[in-house]
Amino acid sequence: MNAIGIIFANLHERNIPELTRSRTIGSVPFGCRYRLIDFTLSNMVNSGITDIRVVTQYNYQSLMDHIGSGKDWDLARRSGGIKVLPPNMRYNQNYTGGAHSRLESLMGIAASLNHIKEDYVIMADCDGICNVDLNALLSDHIKNDADITMMTKRLMLNGSIGETATIIEADESGRIVDLALNPRYAVGEHDVALNITVINTSYLQNIVQESIAHGFASLTLDVMMRNKDERNYRIYRYDGAFATISSLEDYFATSMDLIKNTAFRTALFGVEGRPVLTKVRNSAPTRYTEASSVKNSLIADGCTVDGTVENCILFRGVKIGRGAVVKNCILYQDTVVGENVFMNCVISDKNVVVRDGNMLSGHPSKPYFIGKNQML
Repeated sequence: MNAIGIIFANLHERNIPELTRSRTIGSVPFGCRYRLIDFTLSNMVNSGITDIRVVTQYNYQSLMDHIGSGKDWDLARRSGGIKVLPPNMRYNQNYTGGAHSRLESLMGIAASLNHIKEDYVIMADCDGICNVDLNALLSDHIKNDADITMMTKRLMLNGSIGETATIIEADESGRIVDLALNPRYAVGEHDVALNITVINTSYLQNIVQESIAHGFASLTLDVMMRNKDERNYRIYRYDGAFATISSLEDYFATSMDLIKNTAFRTALFGVEGRPVLTKVRNSAPTRYTEASSVKNSLIADGCTVDGTVENCILFRGVKIGRGAVVKNCILYQDTVVGENVFMNCVISDKNVVVRDGNMLSGHPSKPYFIGKNQML
């Protein structure tokens, strides 16, 4: 593929502050053994992209630990491979915070962009979960001689998703005629941007230089809205499985879908030739005692289960004590649940300890969250 990949590891973190206080949104754990960035990385690698740049701003230590040299994604290469790009705000001497938009992030890596030799750049965020062939997106972009092509999905909005979405209006040929960024109370059927975009490299380089010169901050508002009548901006509709993590409640619901929705799980992990790749770790098998009872759950290796687990996702090293009842929960790595504990609709971050006899319960619409390293 004559394209490189750019992944934004920090965007949208304000949507789920509970899980991103000490990590990027790209390194948020998901589905027993994965991180959110694994889906974006795998989509690119499975589509033949072998030069990928991950743009970071802060809290990226766990992300770098997870990616390492990139060998688990076959990206440990002399030419290309994967590069984690730390923040560089020298383009704006008065700018003191992290980048809050794609365009600000791109301006921070302007020097890196100027060295791209491929004709196209595919950009993606980390809050979208899907298994998609990006070759189809690029082929559509080239066929229509587009400047920018945005992947969209036709969704029925209920008035809440519009607060975190970009809604696009296109004509019958697929050319973009209008965009609405984070519209409140949007209802009805609309094309919603999935934050996967292909853009011509030379055009991207020009956009970044112009934005630095004129102080632009938004690719949607300051660039696309200004030039939509002169430039060929297009959409590419995707009709496969897709989930956006725009809140803690979204994260909980999407995680539970892995257990309850076989079609969704298969669409992510059962696509032939497009595996979801992640960092490989060698751990001992999970141990189930005679007193344990496990139903309809996803459990990683290295766990010890001595109680009842139903409709749960357990990451590596979780320990469930004797007599404990854990239902509809997501427990991160090395969580310890004591004896005779009852938990329902709980999300625990890493290294949490729930002491004997505690009772904790949330609701599917409002899961109970326990922060990292806490003891209750």
